[in-house]
Amino acid sequence: MIDLLHTLVERYGLLAVFAGCLAEGESAAIFGGFFAHQRVFDVWATVAVTFTGAFLGDTALFLAGRRFADHPRVLALRSRPGFSQAHGMVERHPNIFILSNRFIWGLRMVGGVAAGLSSVSVPRFLTLNAASALAWACIFVSIGYFFGLGAEHLIGDALVKHQRLLIGLALAAAVALTGLGVGRRYLRKRAR
Repeated sequence: MIDLLHTLVERYGLLAVFAGCLAEGESAAIFGGFFAHQRVFDVWATVAVTFTGAFLGDTALFLAGRRFADHPRVLALRSRPGFSQAHGMVERHPNIFILSNRFIWGLRMVGGVAAGLSSVSVPRFLTLNAASALAWACIFVSIGYFFGLGAEHLIGDALVKHQRLLIGLALAAAVALTGLGVGRRYLRKRAR
């Protein structure tokens, strides 16, 4: 079973990293960086896939806000906590907001739609989004890569296949659970 999972990670892992980075994706990017350190994925391919997923995900949210403002899914995002603040921030400080939006957990989806509903031009958004996505991809893939380096020092130089897979999956789960916990705490605090 472990060999099958490892084979799936080798064959389809970068596709999973790409899909994970389309949305909130920090855990997918870290997961990719970990496996890049373990030489399961190429480092530069991992950064490229992470960048592409993050860039396309935020661009899709921007375009959804711009072109489908009255669609039920966009309306649902607009009713989320923090949307009005995100929209106000993007109108007051568009460059700073677009560059930092993806680094604020829980605001990425709402922020992309808010940017689409703002007065920011499409070329300006695409340029700033590309810069932000590249920085984000490099940072989070590096975190995973250096976590792999730390795991190698703890476990030994030669991580066997199943150890790589289990550590990578545990890393992705830990990041996802931490993000969910922080997000829930933030939403509870905002609700009060």
